[in-house]
Amino acid sequence: MRRSGLILSVVFFFFAVFLASPMGMKAAVATTSEGKQLIFDKAGLLNQEEYKELTTLAKQYGAHRETDIIILTTNNDVNGDVMKMTEDFYDEYGPGYDKPHGNAVILTLDMKNREVYLAGFYKAKTYLDDERLDKIRIKITSDLTSGDYALAFQTYMQTVDKYMGYEPGVNPDNPLFNVWVQLGASLIIGGIIVAAMVIRSGGRITINRRTYEDASTSGILDRRDQYIRTTVTKQKIQRQESNGSGGGGGGGTTSGGHSHSGSRGSF
Repeated sequence: MRRSGLILSVVFFFFAVFLASPMGMKAAVATTSEGKQLIFDKAGLLNQEEYKELTTLAKQYGAHRETDIIILTTNNDVNGDVMKMTEDFYDEYGPGYDKPHGNAVILTLDMKNREVYLAGFYKAKTYLDDERLDKIRIKITSDLTSGDYALAFQTYMQTVDKYMGYEPGVNPDNPLFNVWVQLGASLIIGGIIVAAMVIRSGGRITINRRTYEDASTSGILDRRDQYIRTTVTKQKIQRQESNGSGGGGGGGTTSGGHSHSGSRGSF
């Protein structure tokens, strides 16, 4: 009896050492990370293959930006407000890459009222402000309208990853950040410099109109200004149309006291 107790103590000791070691800790963290649910397709919009692919993307981009990238779809049987549903989900589920109720961005799709809401919490609130979330929402609206939900969700994740790579306050869609635009501009500037060097290499032309002009006999003989008429042209200023997705809204604060950025629109 005493011997079996000793053996059991030794087994527990080595098991504890394993868990305390880097390998054991890494395995435990990996298991926790792998088991985290990031896509809550309560409306049944995705097939199994799409669900797996999007889950993989969410984990990949989420690890890159240290932010949980979440999708929540619902048939909204209780006819709740899409923004309030997003806030309540964050309070109750407590997502966050770094900690519960931590860095997270959530896309909520309300199939009953055909509305979408995006919210960024903590780090995501800083890097995905209302304006950037508006841009993401506009990018995916046409795919949501046409029923290409998997494509819309993929674009959402990819754009979240892209936008979080730029400092707050910078327009991430500025053409100057495009590699091809930068390359084209470099080629144009280089071409202008080379052309100027070629032109200058042929020698300077010193002859101009003054070379053969007699300044004592040249000049303006007469000048006359005559007023003819005034023409007024009227042009209707077109009002800027909305993007067709409705939208705007902005962020707020959950019942649990977590502030967030936000963008709301219809599809």
